[in-house]
Amino acid sequence: MGIKGLQGFVARVCPDACRMVDLKETAERHRINHPDFPPVIVVDAMNCVRYWYTPEFWVCGGQWREYLANLEDFIKAFMAAGIELVFYFDGVVEEKKRDEWIKRRCQNNKEIARIFQFIKTHRRQPGREMFTIPSALPTFTRYALKSLGQKTVCTLREADFEVAAYGLQHNCIGILGQDSDYLIYNTCPYFSIEKLRLDRLVTIMYSREDLCRTLGLSLMHLPLFASLLGNDVVPESLLEDFWHKCLVTSPHKNNSYSRRANILLAVANYISKVPCSYSSLKHLEETLPLGSDKTLLYRGVESYLLPGQQSPWIPSNLRNSQVVCLQQQTTLCQDQEIFQLAKEQHIQSENYTIFNILSNGELECSNSLEDYCDTEIPGQALIYRPARQHIYSVLLESEKGGACPLVKEWFVYFGNPLQQPELIQPVQPSVPGGMPNLKTLWFAKGPDVEKQRYSTFLACFHLQDGMEELQALEAPVAGFCCLLAYLMMQVSSLSLEDLNAFVALVLSLKGKSAAQLAELQLEQVDPRAVHLGAVFVRGLTTLLMANSACGFPFRMDDLMPWKVFDGKLFQEKYQQSHRGCPLEELLEGNESLYAPFHNLKSFICKVCMVKKRTIQSRPRGNEFITGMQQRQFNPRFQQRRRSFVPPYHNQMRGFLWRNPQPQGREYGLGHQGQRRRFQLPPR
Repeated sequence: MGIKGLQGFVARVCPDACRMVDLKETAERHRINHPDFPPVIVVDAMNCVRYWYTPEFWVCGGQWREYLANLEDFIKAFMAAGIELVFYFDGVVEEKKRDEWIKRRCQNNKEIARIFQFIKTHRRQPGREMFTIPSALPTFTRYALKSLGQKTVCTLREADFEVAAYGLQHNCIGILGQDSDYLIYNTCPYFSIEKLRLDRLVTIMYSREDLCRTLGLSLMHLPLFASLLGNDVVPESLLEDFWHKCLVTSPHKNNSYSRRANILLAVANYISKVPCSYSSLKHLEETLPLGSDKTLLYRGVESYLLPGQQSPWIPSNLRNSQVVCLQQQTTLCQDQEIFQLAKEQHIQSENYTIFNILSNGELECSNSLEDYCDTEIPGQALIYRPARQHIYSVLLESEKGGACPLVKEWFVYFGNPLQQPELIQPVQPSVPGGMPNLKTLWFAKGPDVEKQRYSTFLACFHLQDGMEELQALEAPVAGFCCLLAYLMMQVSSLSLEDLNAFVALVLSLKGKSAAQLAELQLEQVDPRAVHLGAVFVRGLTTLLMANSACGFPFRMDDLMPWKVFDGKLFQEKYQQSHRGCPLEELLEGNESLYAPFHNLKSFICKVCMVKKRTIQSRPRGNEFITGMQQRQFNPRFQQRRRSFVPPYHNQMRGFLWRNPQPQGREYGLGHQGQRRRFQLPPR
């Protein structure tokens, strides 16, 4: 979260603390002073994703191949200067930040509602001033960077602490991010991602020392300074009276500054007169209205102390007891071999959410670009809940003598106030031959186990009867079909036109480079297609979760959006399909795609028919359905419309896609040996 107003304060009140630095020169100085250690920058990736995502279109679900190409360019710029990068991602939402997390999710809901209102009014994407990152962008950025050969770390606690600790312990030349907490930690220099000029590798470095000179403080004062301004531990609401007292006695008030800037100066003036001791901290805690928890201030200061650091405000023996308490937290998973592997894979960004479930049985999912006025399509959190319940069962069934513990979910969707977690009951999937235990799925070897992994994965999506057909497909297409078939079964309002659009998308995408996709132009944007794009991309994260739980029957690489999805291309196919365009236009005149189109479509329709789900034709043309019209539509009542009966002849084995990749800037291309692939072999 950072310290409210501190970044702006530094820029306006103490500009000397904002220095333009040349990262190439900084790296060269490091090489001279430390010839045995390469220059390394540790990157707070969660701070950076919105700056990395520069494709023109963002509202349609993500321009994933364009984004991947941008990440590759970013890495190449640093590699050319001989700078190594280490990327850190938040792996948990700590309980102390839950209230702030909920507050931001509610604010994001309002912003997303405004985006959809703009699209419905203007039939186009809003400007960058309303920019919201595509759904699941941080998740897939992790795997993108890993596939590009980068060291990628998923944290066990809040990322800013681990980033600051890594920077200090490994003598990094700096931290790249956008979080004022990096001005408080006593660690390596803090570089701005917002001010970075990639073409010249120059950016702003924020100097703690110069900030301290302006404030009349020393570095050891900064943790207390941050805590008395309000941070992740000490709520601002408890500090208003204290700030007023500081403002009254401050000699540094300046009418040309904002109230927040004057508060920062006044609090710094107050702290500068307080002796640096534990007794002073205890006295402050007694004078502040901290309620029943008088340790808030202590914990706020302690949260900024990195491993090996001491503070005059906190006795070392007290701090050590806190560390012991942290290490003694209990977990749901009692099998240490399973838990240790899940933890290692979590840190190395190899699995997805598994450690969170096994450690504390808690999971969260942020906002998606979903239209809350469209009641025909449930929230993605509800669509994928049955699949998640099966995944929870795979992970937890054997942990409590056969009785699964409930899983706490913090998922954002319409109607969920997020006042407390929802308690979700795991449900055992129907696996042919019975569900294998987790040790078998994760550690056993051999063709029979490979089959068990695959069938358990499919059972999570109610597709266990389609194993033979799906295994005949290339892996990314098989994963795509799993997700699309599940979606068509779960959402009764999805139509033949929607199905045609998705199938045409995956077939047409294969031959397109990032540059070709960037050139694609849309005459208009359809809000329902925006919603469906976000739902589909969130579904890919559910595939990742199932794949991780089942022992990796797929390479994680094969379930990535740049293999099967492009937002603009889906918009185009969606609008063509709902206008009733012929198959020739839908598949861009490529006759070699006609048979694969019918085969994939027939397979999905066959799976749905087995589940008594008939997919109906419901063309929407170019009309935009208003929110009121949508709320008058009852998705449980469907008029009789023409439906598609598949001419199914088990032709899937003829559709293997063994052709070489076309040339161009898309994932998996480039010179041999220049890019390492991410593949986790089954354990």
